[in-house]
This record gives sequence, structure tokens and C-alpha cells, in this order.
Amino acid sequence: MRIKRTDSGHGKARRTRLLAVAVGLLSATAVAAPSAVAAPTQSFGPARLAAVSDAVLNTGVDGIAWYTDAAAGRVVVTADSTVSPASLARLRHAAGADAAALRIQRTAGVLTPLLAAGDAVYGGGYRCSLGFNVVSGSSYYFLTAGHCGNVAKTWYTNSAQSTLIGATVNSSFPGNDYALVRYDNGALSHSGGFSSAPDAYVGESVKRTGSTSGTHGGTVTGLNATVRYSGGGTVRGMIQTNVCAEPGDSGGPLYDGSKALGITSGGSGDCRTGGTTFFQPVNEALAAYHVSVY
Repeated sequence: MRIKRTDSGHGKARRTRLLAVAVGLLSATAVAAPSAVAAPTQSFGPARLAAVSDAVLNTGVDGIAWYTDAAAGRVVVTADSTVSPASLARLRHAAGADAAALRIQRTAGVLTPLLAAGDAVYGGGYRCSLGFNVVSGSSYYFLTAGHCGNVAKTWYTNSAQSTLIGATVNSSFPGNDYALVRYDNGALSHSGGFSSAPDAYVGESVKRTGSTSGTHGGTVTGLNATVRYSGGGTVRGMIQTNVCAEPGDSGGPLYDGSKALGITSGGSGDCRTGGTTFFQPVNEALAAYHVSVY
């Protein structure tokens, strides 16, 4: 998660707190022992891959994210800088005879949650980003990250928290990472420009917008990822990307053109060195709250 803490004092924020994923530079190097002789590639079917994924979950190791790459027959694990060699060994031990199904890769930094699409919203002393404006009947709302919704009952347009947006109607984190905020201030405009779309796919070119780092692009690298953030909080069904994000970008939108795809959850790294960022698929939130993007 990437929520940014705001404090009063000469009108400037004085300290930052990460609830979301600190985005880091993803290393393409998998952890593997050198071998003089290439071993034959072992094939793993869906049932064995599912068992390995469950084994990873049950280890309780924080600071990791993983998804099943059915085409390659592997469970791909991304481990942040807090994960020790002993913890990596624990993952392999948990997989038992199917440890070869694991493909482990490192990402710099720490996986933590991150708090018009991408505009800054303030609540409870934190700053997050607006995801997508949505509507149900004649009522208007916006989506943001659940870890943002958990920390604030009321949201404002400014850091002084004097211009009301509205109340948090519902929030889901951990497990999921989405929240619904109602527009209670009739004087505020809430533009649209996005449409519902099929779920993201691996290799899709995407962009993300947030109130800290603006707009950045990249590609979808994995689907249905499970992330256990350092410091606690596990989310499932995430979109994994190589797009960067920073504290305060949490809740912002992931999109492909006008297609709404996801809500910024967290990651590792920053937008100077690059990173890995995870997104809550927006279609799940739309279905849960019975709302539509516009």
C-alpha cells in the first residue's frame, strides 16, 4: 500500500507513512544453484502447482508475492529485501518434492501497501489517490484502495481537510483492497471518461496515475497474484506489473486507454529506479458495490 501521512505545520506534510507496497526494481535473476549439467525440465500440472501455491501461503513468510504461471508450469515468487535466505529456504522446504516448481526472483525495497482519476484525496491525516468515479442510479461515488478506506471515515479535497468530498461507505482490506466513497458535496464536479473492460492480460501495455508521482507506464507481468505485505496484510487476485508507484499513489487508477483495469494497492521501489506494483482488479470492486464506471 502506498498511503502518505500528512501533518499540519506551515501547511506542509512533515512525515510519510507507508501502508502500501514500496515499489522496487525487479531483478530478472531467479534464485537458482549453478549446475555444470543442464537438468531436464520437469513438468507440473494444475493440481501440483495449486498445492505449491498453498504451501507458499502457509509458510507465513511476509514480503512476498506469488502467482501461478500455468503456461510455464511454475509458481512465480517475488521476494522483497526483507526476506532472508532462511525464509527463501523455508519456501522451498514447504514445497517439498515439488520445490522445482518454484521460480523465485528478488525485488529491491519493501512490499508495502500504497494509499479525476489520480487526484489527491485526504482523510484521517493521510493522503491517497482517487481511483475511478462510479455511479449507481442517481448516486455518485469514487473507488480507492481499501487500506485507504480503513483509515478514514471522511474524505476531503485538500490537506487542511476543509473541503468535504464525502464519507467512506465501505472498505475491504486485507483479502481485497478496494473502498467506496460517496460524493456528499454537491458543489464538486466528478468527471468520468473510463469504461468497463475485460480483465487485464499478461503483456498488456498499461498506465497508472497517482497524486504523488503522476502518470507512468509499463506492462502487466502476472495475474491472480497473492501479496503478503511486509508488516502484515495479505491480498489475493492482484494484477502484477512493472509500473512504478510511490507513497500517496494508493487508490489511483490502472488503465489501458479508456479501459478501467485496476486500483493501485502497493509494491516496492520508486519512480526513479523503477519498481513492482500490484493492483486490485477494478471489475471485482464494481461487482461488489453494484456500481459502474463512467
